[in-house]
Amino acid sequence: QVQLVESGGGLVQAGESLRLSCAASPRTFSDYRMGWYRQAPGKDREFVASISRNGDYAVYADSVKGRFIISRDNAKSTVYLQMNKMEPEDTATYYCRLHSTPDYWGRGTQVTVSS
Repeated sequence: QVQLVESGGGLVQAGESLRLSCAASPRTFSDYRMGWYRQAPGKDREFVASISRNGDYAVYADSVKGRFIISRDNAKSTVYLQMNKMEPEDTATYYCRLHSTPDYWGRGTQVTVSS
């Protein structure tokens, strides 16, 4: 059974950085594209970034492009989200997604950015 566990959330001030991690259980982690999504209170869940199976291609939402970096370590079955120059608008619960049929989601980690 697939399990995704996010960690690394917390409270930071605007301009600071955080790194999120998502540890996945499947032994074939490298077979799957991975993504990060976020959901702010009262808003729909939105795409943040995704990364190809071998990590050589990434896609970002316009709102985080140039500030966030997604990466993965297939040997550790882990995907990361490095968040730099954070803004109050980045405040949300961040979720890890394993792209498959069906998709799998983690339970999320809370990120709060104070101004």
